[in-house]
Amino acid sequence: MTAQDPDKDVRRLSGEAIRDGDPTGWFERLYADAAQGQAIVPWDRQAPHPLLVEWIERQPASSVGRTLVVGSGLGDDAAFLAAQGYRVIAFDISRSAIESARRRFPATPADFRVADLLNPPTEWRHHFDLVVETYTTQSLPVRLRPTVVLHVGRFVAPGGKLLVLAVAGDAPVDGPPWPLSRADIESYAVEGLEVLSLELVRNSPGMDHWRAVLTRPSAVP
Repeated sequence: MTAQDPDKDVRRLSGEAIRDGDPTGWFERLYADAAQGQAIVPWDRQAPHPLLVEWIERQPASSVGRTLVVGSGLGDDAAFLAAQGYRVIAFDISRSAIESARRRFPATPADFRVADLLNPPTEWRHHFDLVVETYTTQSLPVRLRPTVVLHVGRFVAPGGKLLVLAVAGDAPVDGPPWPLSRADIESYAVEGLEVLSLELVRNSPGMDHWRAVLTRPSAVP
């Protein structure tokens, strides 16, 4: 693997994993190589996502609650949320990613765990007041998207919110990542979830982002 061209290497690794029938197996290899200084994680910013930070800063203090970070990677988003008072569980399928996150943030109260989005713990269903999903859906093959979206949505508790951050686009690409269209974002509205807001944030060409917020209405007494 060549750290000089991380996007090319990620696409090669993911392609090999998909051909082997293991569409998530390449994450562990990437993070393990990165921990040894032999690769670069392309989406590692060494900081929380700015669209997450901006959104959290606008939320009332009363919104702090049980929070799940999906595909938490090296832990920046989870550690940021925990520092704001959110009670955070952050998970990734890559054990190396979770171990790296724990080393990077030894003092954070965020609970970093190894888990599989395609087979998540049953006790997480309808459990979280806030679910944060950044880039995970679009890093997996398009054929898995309905399953991924369904599992992400099921984490949201009645009265809770789902925040989705994703690279926007409609044109076919040789991913990952595979950009998400408006219809892709709206497809998160499953099993009672409703779209509260959907922003297209204009960045540099080819790097526009969606910031979507969905909610599961509170149960009727």
